[in-house]
Amino acid sequence: MFKTYIRLLGFSRPLSRYAIPYFIYSLLYALFNSLTFLLIIPILNTMFDANNTLNQYVETLPPFELNKEYLTTLFNYAYSHIFDQYNPRNVLILLASVTIATSFLSNLFRYLGSWTVESMRTRTLQRMRDEMFTRVVDMNVGYFSDQRKGDIISKITSDVGVVQFCITNTLQVAFREPFLIIGYLAMMIAISWELAIFSVLFLPIVALLIGSIVKRLRHPARTSQKRLGEMVSTLDESLSGIKVIKSYNAIDYIKKKYFDINADLSRLTLSMARRQQLASPMSEFLGITAVGVVLVFGGSLVMNGSLDAGGFIAFIAMFSQITRPVRTFIDQFATINQGIAAGERIFSIIDTVSEIQDKPDAVELKEFKDKIEFRDVHFSYDGSREVIDGISFEIKRGQTIALVGPSGGGKSTLSELLPRFYDPTAGDIRIDGISLRDYTQESIRAHMSVVSQDTVLFNDTIAANISMGKSGATQEEIAAAARIANADTFIAECPDGYETGIGDHGSKLSGGQRQRLSIARAVLKNPDILILDEATSALDTESEKLVQDALNKLLAGNRTSVVIAHRLSTIYNADKIIVIDHGKIAEQGTHTELLAKNGIYAKLIEMQSFD
Repeated sequence: MFKTYIRLLGFSRPLSRYAIPYFIYSLLYALFNSLTFLLIIPILNTMFDANNTLNQYVETLPPFELNKEYLTTLFNYAYSHIFDQYNPRNVLILLASVTIATSFLSNLFRYLGSWTVESMRTRTLQRMRDEMFTRVVDMNVGYFSDQRKGDIISKITSDVGVVQFCITNTLQVAFREPFLIIGYLAMMIAISWELAIFSVLFLPIVALLIGSIVKRLRHPARTSQKRLGEMVSTLDESLSGIKVIKSYNAIDYIKKKYFDINADLSRLTLSMARRQQLASPMSEFLGITAVGVVLVFGGSLVMNGSLDAGGFIAFIAMFSQITRPVRTFIDQFATINQGIAAGERIFSIIDTVSEIQDKPDAVELKEFKDKIEFRDVHFSYDGSREVIDGISFEIKRGQTIALVGPSGGGKSTLSELLPRFYDPTAGDIRIDGISLRDYTQESIRAHMSVVSQDTVLFNDTIAANISMGKSGATQEEIAAAARIANADTFIAECPDGYETGIGDHGSKLSGGQRQRLSIARAVLKNPDILILDEATSALDTESEKLVQDALNKLLAGNRTSVVIAHRLSTIYNADKIIVIDHGKIAEQGTHTELLAKNGIYAKLIEMQSFD
């Protein structure tokens, strides 16, 4: 727990940048805040006590002492050097001026302290969000297959928010509240040490009772964050699949699922809130109870002449105030506990090591010159059944290799090994005789483009989506790529042309239009190696023709291509066709050669011809 807390403080680096000024502001705030209440004594004595001591001439100040007599002497010294003669009205004017000035300084330093904490909070939140997002997008693709998207979003948003308050409350726990408590205690002792000692005996009771509530908050907090992640996941799935939900009349089902999670989350939230909200009224009740007891004891001191009335009222005012920083101090410990719990969830992501990492001595793939080799490649997800089982073949530069076969045979998985979305569990993949593991991932992917059936577009403009793979692309280059991809015609019809927003996941476009933008993105990048994963399988006949024409242009030239095809009519001219079945190579050869074998490929062709 303590280790987690220390790691969380690292997000506030450099901590001294905030801690040192906050220390100074908190100290001065506590000093002037305490003095404001202490000034009640001379004001009341001047107004109601004819025998008060604020009328004595003081030439020089005596040595400092922490008691009300010294403060009275200090006031008389100031009065003696400002006014010529004693006048109660002048005393009240001076006291009022000092009170206003003290209050102004108290609130000024309170504001400066709060601003320091807010700056720390904002910068801390920024660093945590950046770190979380960086770690998430750096994870390998397999990580996201095992995680709920809502859980990840919850950790980046809600958990990060809880943690940043945990970190910033550290300053208040360390400085402001302790300084206020010490300041009030010092002034209370200066008024009456007997009454101060008697009163302080009640503070541990408040602390123990509130502390018992704090301990019960941690478990509900963890559970509620888990439920929040489930709710966000359900919301995301519902919005993404709204057409499917409506088409299957599953609205009642999805509503019930969401309502059940939301109800459980509300129950947990109320459970936490009940305990949190109980702390404040309980501490206030205990404070009033303590004041009642202090009234009896303090009243007896006033009656026997050990304490004057002004001092007693000032003491009661300060005693009623001291319960607030005590309560806040304890409440902040509750926030810190919740923050540590959230921090543990955050570090569960940060500490997750991506299985796909660059080796310390990895080199850059600067130029693809010769060939790609798959050498006895095996692959399985999480040690389960092998999806790829001992596959070996090579792709020479400029060749087009087609991967075909029944669904679930491992074609897409094989293509995902090439850009190192995953690494083989056994065997090796080499480019120009060097293992992919010896290259940096970034340099490998710089030479590749992937166009898949599941087109990924972003809620941005058409131009921004096309230029994603090439930073700094000019408008002319973007337009040229769109023409090659047969996308320029429909772009011209859009309201704002290339600056038209396409909505979430390109929802404002048709399937064919989205696919052509994806192809335009690949055209603009102009990769050495192109991976096409069933890029036309989900399109209608007209869109397929336009997209296939765009793909043919993209495949033209000395480009090395790996094409996964469901519709076999698209790969007749491939240099080599490899049939993948149950993770193994069942057949390979040209279209003509495979037809002559009358094997799996020939049967697939026959089935599609029949269709």
